[in-house]
Amino acid sequence: MAVAVRGSRGGGGSGIGGLSFRSFFSYRIFVSAMFSLLFIATLSVLLTTNPSTPQHDSTLPTTGNAYVHRTFLALKSDPLKTKLDLIHKQASDHITLVNAYAAYARKLKLEISRQLRMFDDLAQTFSDLQMKPTYRASLFESDGPVDEDILRQFEKEVKDRVKTARLMIAEAKENYDNQLKIQKLKDTIFAVNELLIKAKKNGASASLISAKSIPKSLHCLAMRLVEERISHPEKYREEVSKPEFEDPSLYHYAIFSDNVIAVSVVVRSVVKNAQEPWKHVFHVVTDRMNLAAMKVWFKMRPVEGGAHVEVKAVEDYTFLNSSYVPVLRQFESSKLQRSYFENQAENATKEANNMKFGNPKYESMLSHLRFYLPEIYPKLHKILYLDDDVVVQKDLTPLWKIDLDGKVNGAVETCFGSFHRFARYLNFSHPLIRERFNPKACAWAYGMNIFDLDAWRFEKCTEQYHNWQNLNEERTLWKLDTLPPGLITFYSTTKSLDKSWHVLGLGYNPSISMDEINNAAVIHYNGNMKPWLDIAMNQYKNLWTKYVDNDMEFVQMCNFGL
Repeated sequence: MAVAVRGSRGGGGSGIGGLSFRSFFSYRIFVSAMFSLLFIATLSVLLTTNPSTPQHDSTLPTTGNAYVHRTFLALKSDPLKTKLDLIHKQASDHITLVNAYAAYARKLKLEISRQLRMFDDLAQTFSDLQMKPTYRASLFESDGPVDEDILRQFEKEVKDRVKTARLMIAEAKENYDNQLKIQKLKDTIFAVNELLIKAKKNGASASLISAKSIPKSLHCLAMRLVEERISHPEKYREEVSKPEFEDPSLYHYAIFSDNVIAVSVVVRSVVKNAQEPWKHVFHVVTDRMNLAAMKVWFKMRPVEGGAHVEVKAVEDYTFLNSSYVPVLRQFESSKLQRSYFENQAENATKEANNMKFGNPKYESMLSHLRFYLPEIYPKLHKILYLDDDVVVQKDLTPLWKIDLDGKVNGAVETCFGSFHRFARYLNFSHPLIRERFNPKACAWAYGMNIFDLDAWRFEKCTEQYHNWQNLNEERTLWKLDTLPPGLITFYSTTKSLDKSWHVLGLGYNPSISMDEINNAAVIHYNGNMKPWLDIAMNQYKNLWTKYVDNDMEFVQMCNFGL
């Protein structure tokens, strides 16, 4: 009995669990079957739908339901239609690309009109190809299967046009790709700039060689004058000094040069424009080599109007020796000579502005005589310093009447904007220069300077010049030149004159206004293109040549080429 009861319980529990499991299993089978039927029904509807014949536009739908729709169509349709769609899409893409380049070509207008016509013709060719009756009837408007031979022919023509389009686009891309154009332009600018720098260096070097060399005609003139002195010594005996040479009431000029023809032009231009030429005294100082030629010239061609000319050699001033003059002592040192030649080699690779430091005239004592005017002319109160490459166009006597307000030097300033400031001439990285001077201070020009010699003596300017020259023995304050020590020596003792007194640049600047030149009292051929050289600028040369004494027989004999 007990066993029967246990067995009955156990059997009853097992029946209930089996019934529940079978019910759950049957439910899952039912759900799965329903989803399967639904999926099959959906698939059947999609596959049995007949879409209308596709219209082939220039672009094909590639996103969303349209893409899925065409994908299912491709599964059931003729595979050649799929290939046709791909060919048509390739043609449409290239039509779009060609039209884009054609639009850009229109913006460039006439410059590439030929390419514009080619792009337009190519786009039209693509369109005409699809509109051909054979292709349109067999490929695009037919509901039946695609003719493989016609499709192959269509594909060949499309590929030919695509190839042509790609070649045209590759050729035009250099013109239309802005980034590429910018890079090519930068490369071109860089290359041209390199050529320009090289040309400037070569031009500056050639110009410097011309400026340093003595023209054949000038050498001939000096030789003829010396020959005249040797042939007729009785005519050129030493003359006693005239009282006018030391008369402070007269108008005195200082000209330091070894160029006979240049000095004669300066003196002649002053005298011809002077209202009272007999009151003008010219102190010409040259080197011993050119002393005879200079004296013979002014003996053979006396100055007109009763003006007075004194010609002396720098060696006549015996106090100018290396024990007194720092620059002479430095010239004699081997260190400076080595520095000079090293500077020449260095400047060969630098800008044109530095090339002048290779000019040997800056190692000539004639260039530094300007710092010893009170000692050379101890009895004078004022003196006008003139370079040998100037031409005087007006009477200069009003310069002696200008009140210099106790200043030593009356000069025309040359700065404009940031140009020709002290920073250009002096080394402001050196503490001595940086502490004493303003880098933005305006520079002035040598070439026409009125000096108050009494104020010079009071300010002890020569002593200041000596001090700075001694400090610059290593060339750390400025390079070889005479303007930087002048700027330092007369830093606070220079009075600015009106610019019409002195116009500069005729030896390097072709853009000076003729009105400015004609209104100037003094014009200055500073630069390498001196008026007596073949490299002189033609537009300015006649302003100098009209004062050359062409009646002088030696000038004619030496074929000056004026």
